[in-house]
Amino acid sequence: MTFADEVKNAVTARAALLVVGVLALQLLFITSYVGALHRPDPTDVPFGVVAPQQVSGQLVTQLDGLPGGPLDPRAVSDAAEARRQVENRDIDGALIVSPTGATDTLLVASGGGTVLATSLTKIVKETEGPRERTVRTVDVAPASPDDFDGLSSFYLVVGWCVGGYLCASILAISAGAKPANRQRAVIRTAVMALYSIAGGIGGAVIIGPVLGALPGSVWALAGLGTLTVFAVGMITLALQALTGIVGIGLAVLIIVVAGNPSAGGAFPLPMLPDFWRTIGPALPPGAGTWTARSIAYFHGNAVTGPLLVLSAWAVVGTALTLLLSMRRRSPDGVRQAATAPGGSHLG
Repeated sequence: MTFADEVKNAVTARAALLVVGVLALQLLFITSYVGALHRPDPTDVPFGVVAPQQVSGQLVTQLDGLPGGPLDPRAVSDAAEARRQVENRDIDGALIVSPTGATDTLLVASGGGTVLATSLTKIVKETEGPRERTVRTVDVAPASPDDFDGLSSFYLVVGWCVGGYLCASILAISAGAKPANRQRAVIRTAVMALYSIAGGIGGAVIIGPVLGALPGSVWALAGLGTLTVFAVGMITLALQALTGIVGIGLAVLIIVVAGNPSAGGAFPLPMLPDFWRTIGPALPPGAGTWTARSIAYFHGNAVTGPLLVLSAWAVVGTALTLLLSMRRRSPDGVRQAATAPGGSHLG
């Protein structure tokens, strides 16, 4: 047997294609993470301005014209309204100009991302300096001292996502990526649901009572975890039902390569480039991270949209998994499954 024959036997055409696919995922991983995170500049950060009427318009224009466009300022009626909007996550900060003194107040919320709160403080202080005014910073939703840089929410959601697609992958690999019938698809869905409940509760208990890394309702976080794990798991099962083992790679592409760097974890969304800022809220890691921070630091505000995103992934994944399991398979496919090496059933 020639060396070329040995190579053909050792690396089949199918294996070669999978290797090329893995290489593509590797390069996309590097591109996505470095592209999203190598230069975190705040851009168009929603920002409120409370100032006397005679200076309000001028100050908003000045902040809007800062080099690089870090802020998206808008006038707010009063300090109480500015605080309410920060707590509701409508804006990420607000400057309250004193009508009588030379000390203004900057409202930030480090619970939404410590790096962003620090950046806003720096920007405002540099802007106020030439006006001979000082700035007092007030953190209206402070991150826990045990939640360094506000990253615990992100890592919690990443763990839930990893568990979701790994569980789905194991279910598929153990008995074939494509469910042979509706009964098997229903069983896999039920197993995925039970795993999601266990993973959601387990993650919430670890992050809260065990480690004390994140405040907020344990049961609210557990519910979020259950939905996140199930959404990721079911979309992974659906992709596997549609494309076979390639579906695992597609799930990694969506969740890990595209979803994690755009989730607003290491750097909040306003600090990411436009592409990642746009896709992040529509993917499970981004929707989960936003919701976890809202539960922990913002009284559960502004979670309807992200929860609908996670629910949509779960519903679409479940529907596709069940519908694809009802497709009729050819006799050749059935015979091939029945005679697979080792006697394992691949269908």
